[in-house]
Amino acid sequence: MTAATVALLIATLLDDKGTVAQRNDACYGLRGSRSPEVVAALRHAMTDPAVRTCAARDLREAGAVDELVDALGSADAETRIAAAHELGELREPKALEALGAAALDANPLVRAAAAGALGGYGDKTALTFLLRAGALEQAARFRDPAVLPLARSTLATGDAAGKLIAMSVLMDLGDATDLPKLREIAAKPEVLESRGRGFGFMPAIDLARVAKNTMAAIEAR
Repeated sequence: MTAATVALLIATLLDDKGTVAQRNDACYGLRGSRSPEVVAALRHAMTDPAVRTCAARDLREAGAVDELVDALGSADAETRIAAAHELGELREPKALEALGAAALDANPLVRAAAAGALGGYGDKTALTFLLRAGALEQAARFRDPAVLPLARSTLATGDAAGKLIAMSVLMDLGDATDLPKLREIAAKPEVLESRGRGFGFMPAIDLARVAKNTMAAIEAR
C-alpha cells in the first residue's frame, strides 16, 4: 500500500463520524501492516466499541504483543477482554505475567478471558498463574499433579459446577485419600443442569453418579 492509502485508511478507521461498516472496512484494509503508525492507530481504535474487535485482531496479526499487553491494562473492561483473547491466540511468553494479573481482575468476564488465554499456553508457567487465580477449569486442562490441591479444595467447598470439574481432575490424578469425600458426594444425589445445549438436548448431570465413577477410576489404579 502507498503511504497515501495507509493514511486514508487510518483516518477512516479513527473517524467516529463514519459508519461502523466504513470504519471496519478500513480496519480490515490495514490488516497485515506492521508499520508503527498503523499499530499506534489500531491500539487507539481498541478503545472504540465500533472497531475494537477488528483492531484487536489486526494487532494480533501484526504481532503487536506490547500494544495488546498495554490494552490489557486499560480502564475499560471490554478492551481488556479483547486484548486477553488475542494474546491467548499469540501464546507469547512475555505476555504471561500480564495475563496472570488479568486473571485476578475485579471483573469476572476479564478474569475468565485471561484464564482462557492462559489455558491455551500449555506450559508450566501458565499453570502457575492459573493456580494462583484459582481458575480450576483451565488449570484442569494441564492434567498436572500440581492441580490436585485446588481440585480438592474445590471439591470440599465449591459449587456444583466446580465439583464436577474437580472430579474430572481426581478421576485422572486422585488417590485413596480422596475417597471419603467422594463417598460423601456419592451418597447425596445432586443434579447439575447443563449450561450449554449445543446441537440437541444435553441431559442434566448427577454429581453422585460422577462421584461413583471417579471412585471406581481411583480404585482401579
